[in-house]
Amino acid sequence: MRLDRSTLHGFVPAVVTPFAPDGTLLERDFVTLVDWLVELGANAICVAGDNGESWNLDLVERARLTRLAVDRAGGRVPVITGVSAPSADQTIRYAKAVVEAGAHGLLVLPQPYVLKATRDELLRRFEALARAVDAPVVLYNSPRRSGIDLTLDDIDAILGVAPVVGIKEASRDFFHHSHLIERFRGRMQIMVGPCHFVLPGLALGAHGFIASGPELLGADAARIVGLARAAPGPEYARVHHQLVAVYEMMMSLGTWPAALKAALNLQGLPAGVPREPVLALEGVPLEKLRKTLSRLGLSG
Repeated sequence: MRLDRSTLHGFVPAVVTPFAPDGTLLERDFVTLVDWLVELGANAICVAGDNGESWNLDLVERARLTRLAVDRAGGRVPVITGVSAPSADQTIRYAKAVVEAGAHGLLVLPQPYVLKATRDELLRRFEALARAVDAPVVLYNSPRRSGIDLTLDDIDAILGVAPVVGIKEASRDFFHHSHLIERFRGRMQIMVGPCHFVLPGLALGAHGFIASGPELLGADAARIVGLARAAPGPEYARVHHQLVAVYEMMMSLGTWPAALKAALNLQGLPAGVPREPVLALEGVPLEKLRKTLSRLGLSG
């Protein structure tokens, strides 16, 4: 299986990485989550994304998680692994390791933590990756994560130098989303990021979503694309408001992705706890999370 425009679409969750309190990877729990997401209707699985605490995973761990996900998916869906790093050399080393472990595609930010980049610097990064590793790329635009906000012209230029099959767009600017969909939906798969943009983005022509939180809606997660493509009605409004509330909850409680992991645990799923320096949700924030899930009918 190879990631391409025919296999990148729909509901693509970024799976969390379960850790024990001492920071140990909980491999059995990770496999359980992958299987649950596929059974829930995921069209692909994203490993070592933001939800997977990618900033806290080394090369060996990324490769191991990739192999576990690929083996568990068993050809049912493709696996995309995040390989973003400040330097091109580190990104390439991550990419080679996860491709060898079976990844079908790579999720790649522009150079994170550098905070800005010229067009030439952006293109050199993606050119170097394309020369070194034969794998399809899902470009990731997340200004909050990388410090770099890719313009439409930046994206167009990157398409010219790397095998980009899609983009995870996590900008908070819906003007940007609207113009991105209009300009590029015929050239690559547009995958919406922020939950509150998912239904409107799909209705405008995006091809799917790589977002944090839709999995908390259970079986409704796999219905989102269909709801977005139909005429808006009560179900559209209900799911949209649930996505908005879930996203606001995750962003306001604890440090990312502590609230998502806590919510999954409350639903009976083995999400473990975050790895240091992120602390698990406890006390008043955890109780607020519990009440929010109950109010939304998502207690599990």
